[in-house]
Amino acid sequence: QAQLVESGGGWVQTGDSLRLPCAVSGRPFESVAAAWFRQAPGKEREFVAAIMQHAVISYYGDSVKGRFTIARDDAKATVYLQMDDLRLEDTAVYLCAGATWAWSGEAYSSKAKNYAHWGQGTQVTVSS
Repeated sequence: QAQLVESGGGWVQTGDSLRLPCAVSGRPFESVAAAWFRQAPGKEREFVAAIMQHAVISYYGDSVKGRFTIARDDAKATVYLQMDDLRLEDTAVYLCAGATWAWSGEAYSSKAKNYAHWGQGTQVTVSS
């Protein structure tokens, strides 16, 4: 069973940057495909970004393309979400997710139901 722990959330202003780390344990990190999702009050969970094993490929949701970057440090067993040019609509709880399936394409990687392991989430609030 993999354990995921997010951190780095906080209160920022529009245009600011924030980096969210997600520490992964309980599984060989090299075998984990990792992703970030977010959920705002009253809204469905939204795909943000995913990165496959060995960082061979990554995917992004349309609303964050060009502003957010996902990365992984296998030596530290940590996945990062770098968020730049933050907007009001980025306010949400950000959740880290992990899975051990092999690369299965963008559509599969962007669906929350395909990830078995989840963190508790970290709140990001963007104000004007």
